Amino acid sequence: QVQLVESGGGAVQAGGSLRLSCAASGRFLFIYNMGWFRQAPGKEREFAAAISRSGGATDYADSVKGRFTISRDNAKNTVYLQMNTLKPEDTAVYYCAASATGTLRTTGDDYAYWGQGTQVTVSS
Repeated sequence: QVQLVESGGGAVQAGGSLRLSCAASGRFLFIYNMGWFRQAPGKEREFAAAISRSGGATDYADSVKGRFTISRDNAKNTVYLQMNTLKPEDTAVYYCAASATGTLRTTGDDYAYWGQGTQVTVSS
């Protein structure tokens, strides 16, 4: 079992940037595909980005493509989400998650392990 802890959230003005981190413990992160999801108040959780075990493949939701970049450092057991050109609609709790599936997935049900989330607030 792997434990995930997100950090790096905060409040930022529109157009600004934040870098989220997800630190893993309990197991080596390289055995999992990793994803970032987000949930805004009153809305369902939605997929944001995913990265393969090696980091060689990534996938993004259309809403964040070109603005967000997911990366990982398996030596540090950490996954990152660089968020640029933030918009008020990016305001949400951001969760990292680990998946043991063979391919990148965009559905939360395919991820077995979740962090507690970190709040991102973007003001206009």
